[in-house]
Amino acid sequence: MNKIVENDQNVFEEDLVKEVLEDFQKRQQERKSYETQWELNMNFLMGNQYCCIGPSGEVEEYDKQYYWQEREVYNHIAPIVESRLAKLLSLKPNMTVVPASGDEKDVKTAKISKKIVNSVYNKLCVSGVISEANNWSEVCGTSFYKVTWNSSKGTVLSENEKGKISVGEIEVSVCPPFEIYPESSSCNDINDCKSIIHARAYHIDDIKRIWGVDVKGEDINVFSLDNVQAIGGYGYFGNTSKVVNGIRNNYAIVLEKYENPTTEFPNGRLIIIAGDKLVHLSELPYLNGNDGERCFPFIRQTCIDHPGCFWGSSIIERLIPVQRSYNTLKNRKHEFMNRLSMGVLTVEDGSVDTENLEDDGLSPGKVLVYRQGSNPPKFMNFDRVPIDFTSEENILLNEFTYISGVSDLLRNSVANYSQMSGVALQVLVEQDDTRISITADKIRESIKMMAKHVLRLYRQYATVPRLSKIVGDNGDIEVFYFNSSDISSDDVVFETGNEVGETVAQKRSMVFDLLNAGLLHDENGKLSNRMRVKALDLLGFGVWENAQDINELHLKKASNENLKFLEGCIKLDPLEVDDHDIHITEHTALMLGGEFDKKAEKNPNLIEHVLKHIRKHKQMKALQQSIENKNIGE
Repeated sequence: MNKIVENDQNVFEEDLVKEVLEDFQKRQQERKSYETQWELNMNFLMGNQYCCIGPSGEVEEYDKQYYWQEREVYNHIAPIVESRLAKLLSLKPNMTVVPASGDEKDVKTAKISKKIVNSVYNKLCVSGVISEANNWSEVCGTSFYKVTWNSSKGTVLSENEKGKISVGEIEVSVCPPFEIYPESSSCNDINDCKSIIHARAYHIDDIKRIWGVDVKGEDINVFSLDNVQAIGGYGYFGNTSKVVNGIRNNYAIVLEKYENPTTEFPNGRLIIIAGDKLVHLSELPYLNGNDGERCFPFIRQTCIDHPGCFWGSSIIERLIPVQRSYNTLKNRKHEFMNRLSMGVLTVEDGSVDTENLEDDGLSPGKVLVYRQGSNPPKFMNFDRVPIDFTSEENILLNEFTYISGVSDLLRNSVANYSQMSGVALQVLVEQDDTRISITADKIRESIKMMAKHVLRLYRQYATVPRLSKIVGDNGDIEVFYFNSSDISSDDVVFETGNEVGETVAQKRSMVFDLLNAGLLHDENGKLSNRMRVKALDLLGFGVWENAQDINELHLKKASNENLKFLEGCIKLDPLEVDDHDIHITEHTALMLGGEFDKKAEKNPNLIEHVLKHIRKHKQMKALQQSIENKNIGE
């Protein structure tokens, strides 16, 4: 009986592996044209610009027609992409988490969720991950973030003969578009796909270490992931960098197929195949969708969206025809100038030794012997370089600006507009930001979605209290504990607008304007210590203030007292060092919240305990004021 069950299981696994492999090959064929375009974009960015997509559907290089033709590359694509990446690098949005309700507990957990997001972003160096994703999306048009949970990372809880047992930790990685295979390229987004395959080449030793199976090593192409004799990589040919083929030995393809929930599989499926072996089969592991639904761990980021297409497009695709024309024009222009400077000789047949003349030309002091009675060699007359070359060159340069949306002001980092007013220059800067803001919004949405995935995974897996830390606004290091119960909301929003159009000088000027207008002062017309620290941070000098803001400490103490009240603690007495105004305000806000009413129904004495505590604050405040008035009178 056991043997029959085992045979049925083997047949099921073989059929499942065959089904996934056939599905993968089908998706490869459908996506082939996009891969070729990505490789062509990479070649043009790196300077290998005498190539095209041939009839075979592969990137092919073409030779010059004559040996004397110039084939120099005047790469304008690279500085345009670098300018766009530098502008996008300023995207460092501040995010906050909206509380699930107005209750004191939900407000408190929302603040903790914000700290969790900031802590994870700092700990995992997410800024570097975002920069890598921006590179891929700018070159290929699309990139992906993968947010997963690694149970082998984090603080070690115990250790036994099987290994270490850890609390687990979030992992955020970038997936190039070459690794992602959607159900169809006509899907608008990840959520529209019924399934997604993440294909990646692993060394057979890594497969053995991770999944414990032995697979046969092959030669893999990392771009197309085909079992061929070539592999994509970076290399050099002459003096020009380009994408070349190479061989990586002993590698195998690992396919992770994520399937959305269906009637047959209500929780979806995750199928992992290494080589030709099934190494994992389970339901979708992550509750990372809206309302606790199971969905894919991928986040899609595009450079330019196309309606009805899963893949975005790169600005390089639009610039390639202009770059080809520009290279051709510049080379033909230089060839014309060579003819002007070096000349073209006309020689009567048989009048001179042409081989000697071809080798040495008409060098200064040369004794030229020609046949008696024949005409001596002479240079052909050429006019000056036609003005059409210069006009066409300027037209092409303007097309670079028009198509890319990156003007000379941004690309050259120099403003050569001495006759323009400051307002006119500001208008030019805003125009530069208009086109790139489309891409910037895509990046911001990806970062926000990444924060939501982080909170949802912690809410699912962080069952053990975890210690984390974050650098505060005033430079101090704040340490806090949290677990899954502290994450009641994943509604992440941005605190600021689009940062692409804001420079450091503009932000500082805005802060000084607000200070001069008195908008940051309190009701007494003074700048509080708390606002002073915030202003220094906005000006970029927050690290100068290392002392903790006293008002922030009072707020934290009052908030902690509120939580103790809700937990049933009744022995809380005010201290003389308390800021009574802050404590009275925070405790009053607690009593006005809906959660307090629910607790008060179960514990009728809670209202009297909190009121008694507030009365003590008022009494101590009145006593302090009377003492101060008495001292002033004396």
